[in-house]
Amino acid sequence: MERFWEIDSLRGAAIVMMVISNLVTDLLYFRLYDPGSLYSLWSLFAYATATLFILLVGVSLTLSRSQVRKNVWRYNAMRGLKIFCWGLAITAVTYLLMKEGYILFGVLHLIGIAVMISTPFLDHKELNLWLGAAAIAAGIMLKSFSFDFSWLLWLGFMPNGFYSVDYFPLIPWFGVVLIGIFLGNSLYPKGKRLMHIGECKNTLCRILSLLGRNSLKIYLIHQPILIGFLYLFAMH
Repeated sequence: MERFWEIDSLRGAAIVMMVISNLVTDLLYFRLYDPGSLYSLWSLFAYATATLFILLVGVSLTLSRSQVRKNVWRYNAMRGLKIFCWGLAITAVTYLLMKEGYILFGVLHLIGIAVMISTPFLDHKELNLWLGAAAIAAGIMLKSFSFDFSWLLWLGFMPNGFYSVDYFPLIPWFGVVLIGIFLGNSLYPKGKRLMHIGECKNTLCRILSLLGRNSLKIYLIHQPILIGFLYLFAMH
């Protein structure tokens, strides 16, 4: 498939930001770092990181849609299922290492489900903008409530006392994916770059592009490594 270096570079920057954000979150979890007055800044950084990463999921879905002409439903279903299964593996690993606060429905679970259900939205543009904004607004409202049940946790109905180091429910985060689809269809109609951008020539760009092309692998290995290392450090 044709790749666009600017998308890969942005995804590479996002995965670097995510590693930093998750390191800070894990340090807080193991009480190895006290951010003090910087707590709000780190929270803002975490939201900005997640938003960029998930926005690019939507953009990438439009690019793959333009290049996969047949059986798009099946392609996205299998691709999403694979990512979701990796999410389940992360759940198992973090449960063994953390118990409390383990990842039950994190970013990989979200991306997996989002990819699986994205196909009906890929041929629309402005509709995704409005649906995405509505999902984000609904998610903001849902954060003000907690519930006595957990079976809709994946959707955004957070149970009483629930805590996880990585929680990305469909509401509001699928809304971010939809806005990414809107941007992808606007900036890359039919998989063609609308604006003129030069080649990726400098070293930083090439490094970020490489990281972006391997973002799933980096995500899969970084969190278990961070948690495992910090767990051993905290035990001593």
